[in-house]
Amino acid sequence: MGMLQAQRRTLNWIGFGACAALMAYALYAEFGLGLEPCPLCVFQRIAVMALGIVFLIAALHHPRGTLGARLYAGLIGLAAAGGVAVAGQHVRLQNLPADEVPACGPGLDFMLDVFPLHEAIRMVFSGSGECAEVDWAFLGLSMPAWVLVACLGLGLMGVAANWRPGRSQTAK
Repeated sequence: MGMLQAQRRTLNWIGFGACAALMAYALYAEFGLGLEPCPLCVFQRIAVMALGIVFLIAALHHPRGTLGARLYAGLIGLAAAGGVAVAGQHVRLQNLPADEVPACGPGLDFMLDVFPLHEAIRMVFSGSGECAEVDWAFLGLSMPAWVLVACLGLGLMGVAANWRPGRSQTAK
């Protein structure tokens, strides 16, 4: 096994571990600290889980060829971009002036039960007042801001680690 392949696998395991740690903290924040997730928080969790699953499958599969590794790079990039988009929207809502914050809307469960999926998703992304609240911060950044940073960093690392071509078959 080449050095690049070993490094790629290690980085995929690290990416999976980071996503698992993010989810563990999200669950601790919900059940240990009593912070109820808003609809955008739920979608961020889905994006982080998707990213973690892709990292896990890439680490377990550990493709030897460039094509397989690049496929994982693309999937990691897509999952990370989804997380960045949702977290970015959440951060935007949190930074709106008070008079521009949308009114609080119905809960995610209600929206999914009553409205078609595409309409419920549109409603979630338009945001609500509960999504604009900052209940937790670390080093001056809210939880959605940290999710944005994490998804961006993990996505860049995962794409870079999996996109680089392996050793050529003719190289000795």
